[in-house]
Amino acid sequence: MSQYQWPYRNEINEEEEVTSDVLVLGGGIAGCYAAIAAARKGQSVTLVEKGATVRSGAAGSGFDHWESACTNPCSEVTPKEIAEAYVDEQDYYSNGIAHYIECREGYDRLLDMESFGGKIRDTEGEFQGAEFRDEKTGLMFAYDYKNKFTIRVWGSGFKPALYRELKRLGVKIYDRTEATSLLTCTENGRKRGVGATGMNVRTGKILIFRAKSTILTMSRPARVWLFDPDLVGLCEFRPPQSIGSGHAMGWRAGIEFTMMEKSVKGEFSAAGRSFPPYSAGNNHNTWYAATMVDARGVEIPYVDRDGKELSTVSQRYYPAEGQKFFLKGGVIDNPKYEYRGPETLEFGELMKRGYKLPFYADLSRMPEAERKVIWGMMVGEEGKTKIPVLQNYNQRGFDPTKHMLQSYGTGWQSASFLPQERQLFGAPGGIMHDWDLKTNIDGIYAAGDQLFASDCCGFAAATGYYAGRKASEYAKTVDLTDISQSREEIEREKERLYAPLYVENGMDWRELNMAVAKAMQNYCGGIKCKDLLEEGIDLLKSYERDIVPQIGCRNPHELMRAHEVFDILEVSQMILHACLLRESSSEPLCFERSDFPEIDPQEDKHFITIKKENGKIIKGIVPHGYFGELEAEYEKRNGDYIAELVKLQAEGRYDGKIPNIKSSSDYKIKTVKNFRADNGENGGGYE
Repeated sequence: MSQYQWPYRNEINEEEEVTSDVLVLGGGIAGCYAAIAAARKGQSVTLVEKGATVRSGAAGSGFDHWESACTNPCSEVTPKEIAEAYVDEQDYYSNGIAHYIECREGYDRLLDMESFGGKIRDTEGEFQGAEFRDEKTGLMFAYDYKNKFTIRVWGSGFKPALYRELKRLGVKIYDRTEATSLLTCTENGRKRGVGATGMNVRTGKILIFRAKSTILTMSRPARVWLFDPDLVGLCEFRPPQSIGSGHAMGWRAGIEFTMMEKSVKGEFSAAGRSFPPYSAGNNHNTWYAATMVDARGVEIPYVDRDGKELSTVSQRYYPAEGQKFFLKGGVIDNPKYEYRGPETLEFGELMKRGYKLPFYADLSRMPEAERKVIWGMMVGEEGKTKIPVLQNYNQRGFDPTKHMLQSYGTGWQSASFLPQERQLFGAPGGIMHDWDLKTNIDGIYAAGDQLFASDCCGFAAATGYYAGRKASEYAKTVDLTDISQSREEIEREKERLYAPLYVENGMDWRELNMAVAKAMQNYCGGIKCKDLLEEGIDLLKSYERDIVPQIGCRNPHELMRAHEVFDILEVSQMILHACLLRESSSEPLCFERSDFPEIDPQEDKHFITIKKENGKIIKGIVPHGYFGELEAEYEKRNGDYIAELVKLQAEGRYDGKIPNIKSSSDYKIKTVKNFRADNGENGGGYE
């Protein structure tokens, strides 16, 4: 396996079988909340994580805000309003089910986090008197100070808090273990998930996980178009190990995906193009709404939705006259137009007005509380900025009351990415599902970044917990399946996983990753057509046939990296097939075909689904509004959860707002049975 001393035990070809009621694949925010929900339901739970759960995933090192906490006590908007605005803003290429869950339950997951020891409010009064702080609750809000549905949080402590709660609940955690394949069987003519295989990335041991239900909570794909072997950790916005293995596993198992043809021009990457996002002063997300000046120190004005210049810093955080709400700069409830900050002045327009490059963030011109919350808290809590930016700059003498920070390479002054350099960013494709977040395979559920049109941390937490509840209910209705019927499948997977260990003087995994990225740029770039896409499929098939067998590894860690690239290759082929199936161009999908130039024809305004069965690509069509009326459909299926919140509120242990309930005193708590009898078991749903 290696000519040098490997510090871990050699367990190649050894196996371990693990059984539980619920199996969670992926230990990020979504996976942790899914496991917690299932454990609270009395189920035995196993969580499998490729890294170390205490700090793994896209949120492992921290984040600074929690979007769509629409039921917090200060909110002026409802989950229905914000979820429907998401759907409308994304021209209905949006996940209405998951967004509603995010908006309805996102604040509840923050309260969970607080009970686990996470910090969600200004308990020390550090920002007392600030315009964004609610004096009664200590909650602090970002972006829209009128409607108050995005909460500033101390996210760098969230993953350790979740990890402690998992341990307290007795969840079996398998760290440093990559999930590699889903195990299925056929019962009564329907495919059912019965577990998964995995490999310890330090010892090489094979793990066979048996479970009654499985929840996919791994990352969205990455390193598909963008890869730099010298800057692996900066190739994508998310961590380098978050590359979409769950998508590849699901694809091989026959799970149905949608919107996989969507990709956006590269922006959140530093693969030779830009600095890491939020590392330099800009006016997006972490830095919103930093005062920006040009090279002469002339302030660049902010404008509202209607183009009116704003004269004070405070005005940047409020909707325009007649605008109900906005999400950072007017993304939703806003006319459709390209915007580049501050906050809707396009870059070219700034040049026409005589502003001179370079631009700077000048926090010294902002009120003290606004300056402190951006530089001290937001930059301090966001994952890739806490140490390399806040700590590093402070140690070298940066003083936000005196100094400016040059803004380049991120945000509205974009780095010079080429049209063919794409990313799966901004509500990308993913797994298609029903109102239970169940896939087309019985017993397999999905949450977080595995869902199509996924969002941020609040989305991951809310959908993870929701999937955990639903998977638990299913697990109570079935028995564990005898794994012996999957023995042949397991042996094939072991052979696939170990093959690179026996290649002498083989190619490095980085070479294949570079080749895949270049192929995707050449054949699935900004402009697509049938001939290009088919040529790309043929090329990637040749990589699978001729190059994969040449990849060599010396130890289990390198083996894990090779498996990641094999999954990137798998996902890339899925994307190419999805692009072939949409025979028109689409603005909301950032999708352009030279051979089908018509943009968003009415007959093509639907979700195209894609799955693989027996080596064949199967296309499906699902109408945009398949999820029905969001609020009503949610309440049909979650009467027990609503009743639980009402009971807690009546006991003074829940301060959130419960839609459609004026107060707990005038609401008779219904049993789950009665609630479902009144509202109907089914209705509006993807089958």
